[in-house]
Formats: sequence, C-alpha cells, structure tokens
Amino acid sequence: MSGDLDFLAANVLTDQKRNGKPFLSEPASGPQEPPIQPKKNTVLVSHGRPPWYGEDGEPLFDAFVIAVAGGSASGKTHVSRQIVKALGSIPSVIILSQDSFYKQHGPEEIALAYQNRFDFDHPDSIDMELFAKCLSDLKAGRQTNIPIYSFQTHQRQKETQYLYGAAIIITEGILALHDARLRELYDLKVYVQCDSDLMLARRIRRDVAERGRDVSGILDQYLRFVKPSFDHFVQPSASHADIIVPGVNNDVAIDLLTTHIRRKLKERSNHFRHKMAIPRMYLHEDVEASLDALNLTVLPMTPQRKGVFTMLRDKNCSKQDFIFYTDRLATTLAEHSMQHLPFISHEVITPVGVLSKGKRVADQQICGVSILRGGGVLERGFRRVYHDVPIGSLLVQSECLTGEPLLLHTKLPVCVRNRETAKNTYCFILDAQIGTGAAALMAIRVLLDHGVPQDHIIFVTLLVARGGGISVLRRAFPHVKIVCGAVDDEMKERWLEGIKGDENPEGVGRVGWVMSPGMGQIGDRYWL
Repeated sequence: MSGDLDFLAANVLTDQKRNGKPFLSEPASGPQEPPIQPKKNTVLVSHGRPPWYGEDGEPLFDAFVIAVAGGSASGKTHVSRQIVKALGSIPSVIILSQDSFYKQHGPEEIALAYQNRFDFDHPDSIDMELFAKCLSDLKAGRQTNIPIYSFQTHQRQKETQYLYGAAIIITEGILALHDARLRELYDLKVYVQCDSDLMLARRIRRDVAERGRDVSGILDQYLRFVKPSFDHFVQPSASHADIIVPGVNNDVAIDLLTTHIRRKLKERSNHFRHKMAIPRMYLHEDVEASLDALNLTVLPMTPQRKGVFTMLRDKNCSKQDFIFYTDRLATTLAEHSMQHLPFISHEVITPVGVLSKGKRVADQQICGVSILRGGGVLERGFRRVYHDVPIGSLLVQSECLTGEPLLLHTKLPVCVRNRETAKNTYCFILDAQIGTGAAALMAIRVLLDHGVPQDHIIFVTLLVARGGGISVLRRAFPHVKIVCGAVDDEMKERWLEGIKGDENPEGVGRVGWVMSPGMGQIGDRYWL
C-alpha cells in the first residue's frame, strides 16, 4: 500500500511542477500564507425565486434539499455543480458545504492540526447540531448565518456568511448522510462512489494547491484518519442514499437526477398573480372593500396636493418636473409615515435655558428596503426625513411568459440579516405603486422570513389600486402599515408585447394589468 501511495504522490508532484504550481516540501509548523481557499458556500442565482407562499402570504412549501455525500475528493462538489449546470434555467440555488461546520478548536487541538494529528474526518469534529439548525432554517425559507472555517488556521472565523432565498439547496460533505437529523431534512440523497486511489490522488493535489499542505503530512493524515473514517462512517452511509453516482463519467446519472428535480419543482409551482390583479373575477368573497376596511393611511388631498398629482399624471410632464414633484411627494409621504413609529417622552433644554418637554423616536433600529426599480423614486424623499438609516434593496421582476413575480436580488441591511436584531427593527418598504400587489406580497414575505414582526413593517407608496391586489394583501398581512399618496379605483387588462430572450425566444406577449388612471411606468419616467 505504501508503494502505491508513494507512486501517486510522485505523480501529483510532477503535475504540480509541470503546471508551475507551488508546493511545500517541509511539514508546516504554524500558520502559513498559502493560496486563498476557494469559497465553499455558494449562492447561484440564474432564474430567480418564484413565490414560495400562497395568497394568504403563508409559505406553501419548503426549499428542495439535495444531499451529496461520498469520500474525500470523490467529486461531490463537481457533481453538485454539474447538477446545477444541467438544470439550466432554474430558481436560486445554494450549495452548502459541511466543511463550514467544523467545531471551534482550542489551542491544543490547533497544535495537533498543524502536526496533521487531528481527526477532521470523524463525525465528532462536525457541529452537527448547528449544521442541522442552519439547514432547517434555509429549508423553511428563513435566513441563516453560516460559520466561516479557515483550513489555513484550522479555526472558525469571527465573521459569518449570510444565506437566504434558495428554492434548491445542495448540501455536500463526506458525512452528509451520516447524521439522522440531517437525513430527515433531505428530499433527495445522493452518494458519489469513486475509486480510492483516484480519491487520494485528487486529495493530494487539492491540499497542496489550495490548503498549503505538504505531501508527507497529507499521506500521514490519510492513513491515520481519512481511510479509517471512510471505512467506518462514510462508506456505510451509502446505504441511506436514494441514488449512487459514479465519481467519473457520470453524465447519465446527472441527467436522471435533473429530470427528477425538474419534476419535483414543477409540482411545487404556484401561480396566482392573476387572482390578485383582478380579485373580484376569481374570489367569491367581497373583495372590493371600502377604504376604511383596507386600513390605509392616505395623505389628505388638499388643493395643493391635488395639483401635484395632476402634474404627475400628465403624460406631457417634463422629466425635470416629474422628478421634482415626485421627490416632493416622497418627502411628504416619508414624514407622514413617521406616525407609525414608537415615540417616547423626551426633555430638552432650549437655547434660552428653559426645560421643554417633547417626544422623540424610541430607541429602535430603523431601515428602508427599496423594491427596484420603482422604489428608487422614493429614496431621495425618504433620505430627507430619515437621513442616517441604512437602505437595502430587493429586485422583483415579472416572469416574461406568466407575469408571476421572481425574486432576483436580495440586499438587506445588516440589522435585518440578523434574526436577533430583525425582531426589534422597524422597516420601511418603498415602492412606486401597489397594483396587482404581487411584488409587495413578496417583499413583505421576505422581511417576515428574516424575523421582522408584521406590525414593524411600514409600506410607503405613491399610488394604490383599490380594485387590484390591495384587498388580498390586506387580508394576508392585516398588521402591516400602508402609507400612500392616493387611491385609484381600478386595474385594467391590456396586451403586453413580449420581449425576445432565452426564456421567450419567440417574443410571445401576454395579458397584463395597469392601474387606471395611474401614472404609467413611474420608474421609467423617473430614471429613463
């Protein structure tokens, strides 16, 4: 056996020299400066995330979780990426690595690790409880913060990696199928089977190039820990797999896997935007509720404000005037929205030395989230009122053929990305208008997934269509505050010309809905 190992090591070193890659000839005795480790946890956004909830705003189904297990260097990461590549136009995907969940190490354990005498392949080296919790949160559609582990320092970093919003989660690791708590979370279990000599050759090449290890230490660690762990824990876990995939020449297996995944995702699809756009045509209940029943905070329509809206509705309004009056109205809306924040008594001393009793906003986190691109027209006015709060963004766009919303981008403030701070945060959602309500419903659901309480969400918008999705939105989230400039009565159907692209090669059009009388495409008028 040792002769075979020496032969494999020699060939790997020859390849390293041929390719001009550095390698270490002496055992490492402390922290080195090797090449940067590749990023293990990856968020792949190709097609966007379709609605994962129903008309009531509650989640309908979990993310689809795939486990990919196998020996060290068997090709698990390659198989995971091949699955993503073969799926083509798919919703957002997270590839979650078991390597991030190594436990925190003490000084003695770190010293052993530098001597290649610490067993990283035993199940006890993995924080399985934290692994299961983070995966459970992601599967349920909630955000989570993944530990960041450094193979160079053999220790967890202080920073964590924020993950959210995947319709598909691929979990890969040698022990991905070992723990029963993890297996309960998987929808599909895959084991990658590979020849042991090939796995060792790959491991030597990887650890030299990416983790700064020397060949002697790699072989010692392999014989001492990797091989026994594979025999006792990894290989037996293959009995839990739904499918076994070869580590090489696995195109047929990948094709079978992707066919199964596509079918499962199709079963979970949920289309209901048309019901929100004109709810009276599809819902039997009284959906055209009065303004009082919709519980909207509407700006008082003074003659001056009516003049501003008249200017903004005019299709011949110049771009300069449109931007000026939109900013002016956005500032007024932001000021009006402050009534929904908690205020407490506060005393100050005036410049003439007199005690004055007043109010101030309570000590709460405040942030804004703009739904791109329409929400951007409110940001300048919002900044004039809340000048020092962070503003995040969501990109929600309509799928070209069905018109269903797709979440393409999520960049939330730090206070929302952490569940402990999110529960004490008041968050303003900014969007130009609520017509069908599809984007608004998705944005609110995103904040709820992060732990922001419903009554801490304040939606600020220029226009609301009473005959559109606002009634559905109100029934789904009755405690969300909605502040708007005006209310239009109806939504009208019209034919929208299709745009040619990968998802719509023929440029097929579809039925769409517009607010009447409305202001047209507010984002386009403001920015273009």
